[in-house]
Amino acid sequence: MDIRQELHKAPLFQNLELLAQEVVEGFISGIHKSPFHGFSAEFAEHTIYNPGESTRHIDWKLFAKTDKLYTKKYEEETNLRCHFILDGSASMFYPTVDTQCLDNLNKLGFGVLAIAALMGLLKKQRDAVGLSIYADTYQYYAPEKGSERHHRMVLEALKRISLEKKPETHTRTYTFLHQIAEKIHRRSLIFLFTDLLDPESDANQLFQALRHLKYNKHQVVLFHLSDAKTELDLDFDDTPKRFLDVETGKHIDVHAHRVRESYTKHVTDYFRGISLQCAKYGIQYVPVDIGQGFAQVMNTYLVERQKFR
Repeated sequence: MDIRQELHKAPLFQNLELLAQEVVEGFISGIHKSPFHGFSAEFAEHTIYNPGESTRHIDWKLFAKTDKLYTKKYEEETNLRCHFILDGSASMFYPTVDTQCLDNLNKLGFGVLAIAALMGLLKKQRDAVGLSIYADTYQYYAPEKGSERHHRMVLEALKRISLEKKPETHTRTYTFLHQIAEKIHRRSLIFLFTDLLDPESDANQLFQALRHLKYNKHQVVLFHLSDAKTELDLDFDDTPKRFLDVETGKHIDVHAHRVRESYTKHVTDYFRGISLQCAKYGIQYVPVDIGQGFAQVMNTYLVERQKFR
């Protein structure tokens, strides 16, 4: 078994950074001839180092070979600031998995790995990243910074949440989005990863909070996570099943095939309503099936980065 096969089956928290790197490399290999030329993490050329300039981008390997100082000039240098927001509530731990790994993720694990992968891209572009995690408490906050130490600290926070066995049961999305919005003062690109299963808030409260995130001209992307096969299509075998709301404790016993048509219509209408409201307020809405990989998340990042000026 090669290292890639081992990574796919290894516990997510043990190899989070390596798995994120694999996600990024796999994606980049598919777009290296795309229009996103400036996205490359490689530098464009070397320039002679002038005394008094920052030593940050000196190519020390080239210095060892030539005994001359050169700096790397990158194709695209920005001061982009990105803040990730992760819903850590009980519904995000669906579907139930024994061990998080690349081939066996729940919604939370998908969000964790997607954020780690995007953080890797931002780090290579020398951009600042921040992170907020919430459920029925504001579990974690880190402001946007670009240092290696900060990057490691945020990765550790993501690892910890992926190890949770007893998640907080309730969600107050709108409350914490307001609090997060108050903390982000400089214009940023904001990515929210959530399944929007929040029995304690209505749509108006949610969109008031999302509008608050748009304050100060932030660019907001909502990744709406779901396990499409079961949560959208209600694809279960034709036997009686008990469906449990892990956040409220309520349950219903039903044959899935008997309610599938009305259920899928209701869910489709719900998704469409969210999409329309997001469009109304200038929020990029991206429904994501966690069973389909990370390409949609990565593509969205590229597009939004190009727009962030």
